[in-house]
Amino acid sequence: MAPEVTDNRSYIDFHPCYEIDKVSYTLTSTPSTVCVLLYIFLGSLSVATICGNLLVIISIIYFKQLHTPTNYIILSLAVADLLVGVVVFPFSMAFSVTSCLYHQDLFCKIRDGFDVILSTSSILNLCCISIDRYYAVCRPLTYRTKINDHVVVIMILMSWGIAFLIGIGLIIVGINQEQCTATCFIDVVLATIMGLIFSFYLPVLLMLCIYLKIFLVAQGQARSIQNTKSGATVSKMERKATKTLAIVMGIFLICWLPFFLFTTIMSFSHVYVPLALIELLNWLALSNSMLNPFIYAFFYSWFRSAFRIIISGKIIQSDLTNSKLL
Repeated sequence: MAPEVTDNRSYIDFHPCYEIDKVSYTLTSTPSTVCVLLYIFLGSLSVATICGNLLVIISIIYFKQLHTPTNYIILSLAVADLLVGVVVFPFSMAFSVTSCLYHQDLFCKIRDGFDVILSTSSILNLCCISIDRYYAVCRPLTYRTKINDHVVVIMILMSWGIAFLIGIGLIIVGINQEQCTATCFIDVVLATIMGLIFSFYLPVLLMLCIYLKIFLVAQGQARSIQNTKSGATVSKMERKATKTLAIVMGIFLICWLPFFLFTTIMSFSHVYVPLALIELLNWLALSNSMLNPFIYAFFYSWFRSAFRIIISGKIIQSDLTNSKLL
């Protein structure tokens, strides 16, 4: 997700991989050895992102034990993260934020649109997960009636639909901005503000409020729960699931919050920001798509079991869809 800038030259003095012609402000010479190594490293991140999220997707689709409403939303999240690895990572390597700051062509705007769509879809899916956890912990008696497969499908479709609308809207705004006169400047600013609010700030605020409510309810349940084996086991499982998914959201914020704060500042001011910081924040945000599968594998024993079975190739040798994942 590259921020829109009105005067590229006022923001950029150097490039970490190329030399810059100070007269024409174009990139010259071939990339340095350090830059080639950097691209190899970023390529490795792309491969890890694709493989990790493929494991999550295959696990949830193949093993019947993982066919739950929460995991269906995790599946949707993994699809978004997989597409980041397949689409956004390679495009960002070949046509990085820097290149697009110099060449604001249609390709770069479409690439940024994909970035917006997938990142917005990720955070909206996380928002759906927080709603699922709210009912599981705070309204356990009505959880199965409120959060079922039909409701989850609607939530997922809404997440992707809103993400596509925001992404396409920002592409149109970016195209119109080049032909924009002073009379439409306010429209561009308002569109940018609305995009930032609905794609990040509002969903994050909603998730934080929900998880705070879940935390308070869980604390109360811990004090009043009956000391029965079954009750304690259910409560422990729900708390662990909530804790894990809260960690997923926390890591998402660590990765994406600096980028969105930076984008907000860049969109409404002419503050000088070093190019290296632009690149760093963009790749920090994208790296979130690689981290989620490792979080599932670390905290969920059934995901670890599923990953081991898939990697070993046992699902090819025999039908293990009904296997008990420990």
